[in-house]
Amino acid sequence: MSEGVLGGNCRFMGIAQVTFDPASIATVTTAEQSMTVPGVKLGDFVFVSKPTVTAGFGVVNARVSAADTVAITAVNPTAGSVNPGSETWTVMVVRPSGSIPAAIGD
Repeated sequence: MSEGVLGGNCRFMGIAQVTFDPASIATVTTAEQSMTVPGVKLGDFVFVSKPTVTAGFGVVNARVSAADTVAITAVNPTAGSVNPGSETWTVMVVRPSGSIPAAIGD
């Protein structure tokens, strides 16, 4: 990629599928839970996709919390606890090349 494309370059982009079994989320709360994703590194950007809909369960954030570990923040806005069960999630990883510019086009 050439310099200036969306303000920076990507060194690596990849997709992996991992089995993840989130713990039950209590009523009207958020909780951060971790999944193992081999190869992710601090500084990577991650996007996660749950394969099915579970009423009352939403993913509001995903981040690399440590090497090989993605932490997701899930929300349950309902009046009862929600347990989505074990599924195969898709994780997209974007690894920037060098420092990230402060503005698009820098």
